[in-house]
Amino acid sequence: MASFKNSFACLVLMAFLGVARSDQISFGEKIDSSWHDAHATFYGDIKGGQTMMGACGYGDLFKQGYGLQTAALSTSLFNNGQTCGACFELKCVNDPQWCKNHAGTIKITATNLCPPNYGAPNAWCNPPQQHFDLSMPMFLTIAEYRAGIVPVKYRRILCSKEGGVKFDIHGNPYWMLVLVRNVAGAGEVINVRIKGSQTRWIQMSRNWGQNWQTGTDLVGQSLSFLVTTSDYKRLYFNDVAGSDWSFGQAYDGKINF
Repeated sequence: MASFKNSFACLVLMAFLGVARSDQISFGEKIDSSWHDAHATFYGDIKGGQTMMGACGYGDLFKQGYGLQTAALSTSLFNNGQTCGACFELKCVNDPQWCKNHAGTIKITATNLCPPNYGAPNAWCNPPQQHFDLSMPMFLTIAEYRAGIVPVKYRRILCSKEGGVKFDIHGNPYWMLVLVRNVAGAGEVINVRIKGSQTRWIQMSRNWGQNWQTGTDLVGQSLSFLVTTSDYKRLYFNDVAGSDWSFGQAYDGKINF
């Protein structure tokens, strides 16, 4: 009983301190790491052409730290953009003609949508298909070029990222759009709140991909963020941007999940 009381007291203290400084608060839910069946193709060229500026809003994947270890997800996996930033491990299976021997697995981040083609009912990226459209270098790591499409097994994994979570601020005084990127852990952000130095916490809404918006004018106030990922872990990012912040700039949260 004493142990329970001490644990409860610690959680209460953590929640209290989180308002004043950056603390991770865990709620105990883990990502599903079991293996599932899917298929994989590739798009773009060997240098990653056509994989940039995708539906998650990350823009130049090299500048943002994602590189070529990326994939566009089918409609079902994309989940209206919520899966943006999630990480997966894939391996080519059950096709000895086209799967490369001893290729092992690849690890990728979801950065784009493989759009459905409802004019072709059996198109790979139509719901409910589970499909990964990989960058060419990732596809060629596990399969032969001439295969075109191969069966794969996939599972969710925790993301490993360098540095802190990044916040790219765009818009104008009447409409702010914040891209949340370089997220470790579960990777996919499901909720964002923002706080000016003169306001309470303000709920943001998803605009598209991992771009979050608010109509509150926060110009001239230092900015803090409260980010929740799909495993229900939260991080407070206090005073990420000083009161002299400006639109079109990126700010480093300095910590990560």
